[in-house]
Amino acid sequence: MELRADRGRAVLVGAPETLELPPALAGALDEWAEIATALSEETDTDHETVALVSARGRQLASRLAATIGTDISYTDPVRGIVERVPVPNQPPDEPTPWVTGLTVSAFTAVVVLTTIVTLTAGLADVDPLLALFGNLAVGAGLAPSVWMSRRTPFWRWIAYGVMAGVPTAWLTLLLTTLGPPTP
Repeated sequence: MELRADRGRAVLVGAPETLELPPALAGALDEWAEIATALSEETDTDHETVALVSARGRQLASRLAATIGTDISYTDPVRGIVERVPVPNQPPDEPTPWVTGLTVSAFTAVVVLTTIVTLTAGLADVDPLLALFGNLAVGAGLAPSVWMSRRTPFWRWIAYGVMAGVPTAWLTLLLTTLGPPTP
């Protein structure tokens, strides 16, 4: 699909006939198209105004792409340049660094596992109930930050490591509790 300004109206070429845009977006697109058409007909337009109208067109094209959920082409009516406008908040088309990412996840899992087991062992010497509350506090403290960072390109690997380390530590502690008694 392609967004253009034609005779003072915003036109979406290649869009299905059943496509309905929110009224605020449709109004903003038509207002932009009117200004862009008037500006393209003038001969003595300053560079700042052209840049402003072009930037507004790209912004509206991005809103449009987000609304319809697909990439679109944007034809700048003043400069005549065609640009691809991707759907906002889509991850870039680049390969996933599996080896590096899994290494970071494994290292993070080991650090979290060691930290929780050490913390729990120290607290269990004082009071087993204190160790239980310490584990719950660590899990509850990590959960919001892990949840928020799970979709961020680099931080997701650390989040995966934390998500693997906490349950593994709890399983390790459970198995050591069920093991043979120490003399």
